[in-house]
Amino acid sequence: QEFPNIEAIAVAPEEKLLRAWEGLGYYNRVRNLQKAAQTVLDNYEGRFPSDPKTLETLPGIGRYTAGAVSSFAFDRPAPIVDGNIARVLSRLLDYHKEVDSTEGQKVIWNTATEILDTSKARLFNSALMELGQTICSSKSPACLICPVQSFCQTKVPGSLPMKKPRKKFVQIDEHAFFWIENNKILLSKGHDSRRKGFWKLPLRSPEECAHLESLSQHRYTITHHKVTLHLYQAKPTHLLEDEEYHFISELTNLPIATPIRKILEQKTPELGI
Repeated sequence: QEFPNIEAIAVAPEEKLLRAWEGLGYYNRVRNLQKAAQTVLDNYEGRFPSDPKTLETLPGIGRYTAGAVSSFAFDRPAPIVDGNIARVLSRLLDYHKEVDSTEGQKVIWNTATEILDTSKARLFNSALMELGQTICSSKSPACLICPVQSFCQTKVPGSLPMKKPRKKFVQIDEHAFFWIENNKILLSKGHDSRRKGFWKLPLRSPEECAHLESLSQHRYTITHHKVTLHLYQAKPTHLLEDEEYHFISELTNLPIATPIRKILEQKTPELGI
């Protein structure tokens, strides 16, 4: 409703897009969405391309998204590989190597291309995804009723697909000021990869906060990081670049990372604001 077409996304202020996307994570996606919308307007007269190779040239669109848009929206003969399809194909092939490696991706994508019904790509890709969602599931594959069991090569479906080990979480401690005066709260605009474009509480080094009494601690997880945020009810001795005061009544309109918004919603009533 707020962004009904490509043009609305292309011309929207970034803060407005980020606020609408807030809570979904992977915030570079919404930035790339806007860049893609702008490219479609500038280079394709506002008409979305249907060819998968052309789609891959748009910002933020990789092989999977290009294939999904091309086959589902336009019924073009384009293969797709998502987690469900990778699982199905690894079991059909009895493929005992990591499907998310360079070699594994090549094998799985080549197979998806070879078996694609080019006359009914939309239906075929949808069916293959649904097969992985419902029958060839990750934990309890229903092999006895599987429509492709007669040519499935694996005898150990539960061990497939093989994947690279997950990244370990990185522990982070952050120290932030929580300061309100004249119905305004001090905020800082993020520039790091995790919070670019989002307003947050102003951070300082542990040394700068060592003499302060902690107001509270908050823990949250964000993109392979486990964060402990130490909060101090104190006014910084000086403001850094991109730190400024905002009326508390404005917070609903600002893009603020979900963990920080939850803290603000919790702390402001506690302080009688």
